[in-house]
Amino acid sequence: MSDPGFLIPALLGAVASLMRLPSLLRSPRDPLLRAVTAFLVSTTGVFFFGTIPMIAKVNEVTGVPNLAAPFVYTWVMACSGSGIVLIINWRGGSPERIRRASHACLAVYAALSVALFTLFALGDAPVERLRDLDTYYATTPYIREMIVLYLLAHTAAALVMSSLCWRWLPHVTGELRTGLALMMTGFALTLCYDMCKFAAVGARWAGLDWDALSTDVARALSAAAAPLVACGFAIPLTVQRLRGPWRNWTRYRRLGPLSRLVGSLAPRGTTVRMALLCPLGVRRLQRESAIRDGLLTLNPYFDLALRARVFEEARACGTDPAEAAADADAAMFLAAVAALRADPERRVITSSRGLQEGTGEYGDLVRISQSLSHTPAGNGAGPRGVRASGGTS
Repeated sequence: MSDPGFLIPALLGAVASLMRLPSLLRSPRDPLLRAVTAFLVSTTGVFFFGTIPMIAKVNEVTGVPNLAAPFVYTWVMACSGSGIVLIINWRGGSPERIRRASHACLAVYAALSVALFTLFALGDAPVERLRDLDTYYATTPYIREMIVLYLLAHTAAALVMSSLCWRWLPHVTGELRTGLALMMTGFALTLCYDMCKFAAVGARWAGLDWDALSTDVARALSAAAAPLVACGFAIPLTVQRLRGPWRNWTRYRRLGPLSRLVGSLAPRGTTVRMALLCPLGVRRLQRESAIRDGLLTLNPYFDLALRARVFEEARACGTDPAEAAADADAAMFLAAVAALRADPERRVITSSRGLQEGTGEYGDLVRISQSLSHTPAGNGAGPRGVRASGGTS
């Protein structure tokens, strides 16, 4: 008997857990990383062992009818507790407060797990029920209390996590706000799941048959809530993980025009060959280093008067000061490259007694590079059409 509504979330959770494992092995004492991994593993356990075939297998392997019920409920307690701990760590605060709150939460849900098995052992559930144990044993002593305790603990966890997310939501933006909104939607569906379960159990107490709410509706709500909650947790963590590489790549790419202009002017032997799989951050640093080495080579050819003139012209046209400074630097660099090419014997460099005063201070290299990109280098025009011709100082 297949159970895709639970099996698909279980597979997704397993993949996410495996992706987190290398990070956990590298930083086993990171509390946030441990909370994320625990939540992913426990969520995977809920949906894996909550499938109908696995419920039957647990009962068969243990030889105890319906032992899968407290076993799966314990996975739910682990998921609920680790979810609260994850949000506590995620929100931040003093390490002592986070540690106290996390330990208290884990202690409560560990005690609840022990209570579930104790109540199951005290009760009598001889008839195996794979889909409707909640309603079938709703009036059986101790099993009834086990079911109610599980639903109360699950509901409390959903309410606590919803409350934490709701109080945090107005103070965040971007991907974190999106993640919190998804989580709150998932927790709302989780609360609907609990209400359906309570309604079905309460109907049995009243002598009615609302079992479909528990076996069909609640199960569908649980399968729908899981991806929303998982995505809510995953989106901010994934974006935060990718933001650094994305910034490195963006800066590396935007430095391209300046790198093509001056990156090859550095003396031979100063450029280190990068490996094919070299991290983006290292490539960015290597490109910036090559640009600065190239600018040192160009230094004797810099025309500060040209730089000042282009800056004043750009400001007179209403250009922003930062953009005007970038235009001025870019125009000076273009003129210096032209002067260098006109001096194949490098007489200016040879006769230079040192760096020109003030020419080691440049503006934002990315802005200068983007200013260069407006006009192809070597066509005699500087950035934004400003003439870049001129001699050396």
